[in-house]
This record gives sequence, structure tokens and C-alpha cells, in this order.
Amino acid sequence: MNTIIEPFRIKMVEPIRITTVAERQRILEQAGYNLFRIPADTIVIDLLTDSGTGAMSAEQWAAMMRGDESYAGSPSWHRFEAAVKDIFGFAHVIPTHQGRAAERILAATLCKPGDVVPNNTHFDTTRANIEATGATAVDLPCAESRDLAAVHPFKGNIDLEALERTLDENPGKVPFAMITVTNNGGGGQPVSMDNIRAAAEICRRHRVRFYFDACRFAENAYFIQQLTEEFAERPLIDVAREMFSYADGCTMSAKKDGMANIGGFLCSNDDGVARHEEELLILTEGFPTYGGLAGRDLEAIAVGLYEALDPDYQQYRQASIRYLGEHLTAASVPIVQPPGGHAIYIDAAAALPHVPRNAYPGQALAIELYRHGGIRSVEIGSVMFGKRDPESGTETYAANELLRLAIPRRVYTKSHVDYVVEAIVEVYERRQELCGVEILSQPRALRHFSATFRPLTPVPV
Repeated sequence: MNTIIEPFRIKMVEPIRITTVAERQRILEQAGYNLFRIPADTIVIDLLTDSGTGAMSAEQWAAMMRGDESYAGSPSWHRFEAAVKDIFGFAHVIPTHQGRAAERILAATLCKPGDVVPNNTHFDTTRANIEATGATAVDLPCAESRDLAAVHPFKGNIDLEALERTLDENPGKVPFAMITVTNNGGGGQPVSMDNIRAAAEICRRHRVRFYFDACRFAENAYFIQQLTEEFAERPLIDVAREMFSYADGCTMSAKKDGMANIGGFLCSNDDGVARHEEELLILTEGFPTYGGLAGRDLEAIAVGLYEALDPDYQQYRQASIRYLGEHLTAASVPIVQPPGGHAIYIDAAAALPHVPRNAYPGQALAIELYRHGGIRSVEIGSVMFGKRDPESGTETYAANELLRLAIPRRVYTKSHVDYVVEAIVEVYERRQELCGVEILSQPRALRHFSATFRPLTPVPV
């Protein structure tokens, strides 16, 4: 049959409060036009992130009931460790309360001032944790990714020539290289196995550690299986295992393809590195057999990692993302093509060509989408990835101005997605009314979380 249905039944429901445009306008004003500052119960459809916002399964809830809260050596820890080692294959597994804690420990262990860390595209907290050590995070997206509207199966790939050049030009200054799967900052695009193999070989020749940011590993494995003849008949778990076999370690937010509401981990094959990481873990997170997590959280992740690799789930997941993307494309809304693995990214610069970069078109579009339809999304552009020099006030802009619509796992139905399409199309049809925003206040790092804004009228020249 052609209809792909949700491979689950709904057992419990949560009410949605339907707010009015007038209510949402007041809420925006009170929040300084920052969608991170808006109360969640005033949102109709929440697409801010797919991180920790999914619905857990009956098996996960059942597993949580046997969560053992012993401080050291809990049976829940042993089940968690066994699941991670079975899928990821690394020698050392270090639990953390979420992915950014794993990033912080990795960066603090391996990075020093003057170092360079290449990636296909660093996401926000990865970049911030690396640069907090005095190192520089460098993005090396593949050439195909530069044309947002072009269709290419693996636009998440790292630029191999640029990686080779970066390692050649910085001998002894690259503590590790990374590939983020799928490439979140690059439109949720997948990375091919050939690209992974080649990047790993380049790193081995230069004696540089090779790591994954693995938070959406199962979605990336699904794309490899569907788009590569070599893996067409391979189970997803085998595809994932081969991906990780080329790496020396990984960071992981289990709030994505761990299918859990909290948690993460850091993996390594290096005994010495792992020992130092465990010392930092004890200092700031917890004992190495719980790492800032309750036993019940470890249990939920141990089950969720396998559920993310279920082929029926992945087929439904990717069909849902594709459905949203295809309907927006049919309405001429410009998006990053092809549809990504966890989200649809609207090309805000193309959607609002009259709004200049210094008026942050992605943020303007996000604000209006909430005001019009109660839909919360997130800007992935110069608000998130740009920087303002505190001395001169000079602004450095991001490569692209995007608006991300991240779909929580197992939460929304087809009618919710149809509502999102209708709201976006209605906003797009009157896009000339949007005039951009200016930043009123911002912190030095990760400004998108807490900055405040003011809508502009008319648009500045």
C-alpha cells in the first residue's frame, strides 16, 4: 500500500491550548520577541527542537519502572552501557546529562588555545564548547551544500579536500576532527559512508583522532541504507555499526536518536583520554556509572537507541519530514533541498529577499509564524551563528539565513503537519509585510537563547 501510517497507537493525549493572534502578540512583546523565552503552554505546534521533545514508548516507560538509583554500579548503568557498546562499539562509555556536557568534557580534555577542530558543520553548543577552550571550530561543508535548492543525496558530507588541507596546514594543532550526522547546521542533510570512510582515512594518515557528533546516527544510517546500493539489504543496526567502526569516539545527545527526554554520552577508544574524561565527569556531572542521570533515564535510553533503528519507525519518520517539505515546495516556499532527516529548513533569505542580513530574516520569519499560527520554530542563521565584536560592534554573519522546523519524534499527526503547512503558506503569501528585527540585548556566547529583539519598520538600508 502507498499510505505510510504511524507505526504506533496513541495511548495518552496532552491538551493543546489554542491561543489567539492578539494573545500571541502580547506574549511576543513580553518575551522580547525571542521564541526561547515564550511559555510552552502558549504554543500550538512546537517545532523549536527535536531534542528531548519526543514521546517515549510503552517499552521505555516499562523499563523506567525498573530503574535502579544506586549511586555506583547500578544495574541500570550496566544495561545502558551494554546497549551503547552493542550499537556504537567503542571501548569506553561515559554517561552525561545531555550532549553538550559530552562536548564540554571532550573539548576540555583535548583542546587548547590555538588548536583547530574541523567538522562538516559545527552546531551551536559544539562550537561554543570548543571555542571556550581557545580553540577554533572550523566548518568544512561539501561544495554541493552551497546551493540550498539543489537536490543531492548526501549534502551533509564534509569537504574532503578542505579537510586534508586543514590538517596539512595545522600540524600538531588538530586534536580531533568531527563529522556531525546528520548535518544539523547544514539543513539536516545526511553523510555518506564513502565520505565517512575517506574522512577517517585522511585523519589516520595525519594521526588525528576522528569523532562523530552522533545525535542523529539512526536517521543518517537510514539515509545510507536507502540511498546506497551497498547497504540496501543491510539492517540499520549494521549500517550504524559500520559508521562507528571508522571513528575513535563520539559525542551523543540521547535526546535525539536515543528517543529519550534527557541524557547523552561520550565514547572513546583511548584509555588515557577516557581516564581524563572520567575525572572531569566526576568533577561536574557525577560518578561514571550515572553521569548526572537517574537510573530510570539510563533505562529509557538503553531501550530508545534500539527503537530509533527500527525500520518501520524510520520509514514513517522520514515520510513525515518529506510530506512537510513537499507541500511547502508545492506552494513555492523555498526550502533546503532535499528535505532533511529531522527537520525542514526554510531559506529565509530567499523567502524574504527584501529583508537585509542585518535585519535577521530568519528571526523575523520565526516571530511572524508564531504570531500568525502559534507555531514555534528556530532561526538557524546569523542570530545563532553570527557574532558581534564587543569592542567595534561589527557583525559577522552566518553563511545561510535559515528557519528550522524540527519535528519531535512520535508527537504530531498528519493534521498537525497540515496546519503547519497552511500557516506557513499564509505567512509567505504576505511576506512583503515583514520588515526584519534588530537585536536590543545579547550575551557574549550562544546569544540566540537569551537575546531580545525589536521588530523594524521600515526595513533599514
